[in-house]
Amino acid sequence: MPVSRSILVVEDEPLIAMMLEDFLETLGHTVHASCESVGDAVAQAEKGGFDVAILDVSLNGETVWPVAHKLREKKIPFVLATGGHVEPPPPEFRHVPLIEKPYTVDRVTPALEAALNG
Repeated sequence: MPVSRSILVVEDEPLIAMMLEDFLETLGHTVHASCESVGDAVAQAEKGGFDVAILDVSLNGETVWPVAHKLREKKIPFVLATGGHVEPPPPEFRHVPLIEKPYTVDRVTPALEAALNG
């Protein structure tokens, strides 16, 4: 059985966030917190207390890169999520695991494992 992880969800669409949270809980993980904005997500990243994060690349028109920088600074692994039609990640994040939306259980598990083992 896979190890249960505490996961920060950063997603600006409430229905998509709820679906992702359900997937994570079905997989045996816990949701540490769910953030809809860059500011809230940076604050959660600063506090820590979770194992890994899933970051939607675009939050209400803002890019998630300040959150990614904070997580990298804190040495917390993360996964990037995109619905497509966005600029590629900055070069320093090009090797971060990526999930393409729509989220599926089959996409979430390998991306989380890659982030945690990366």
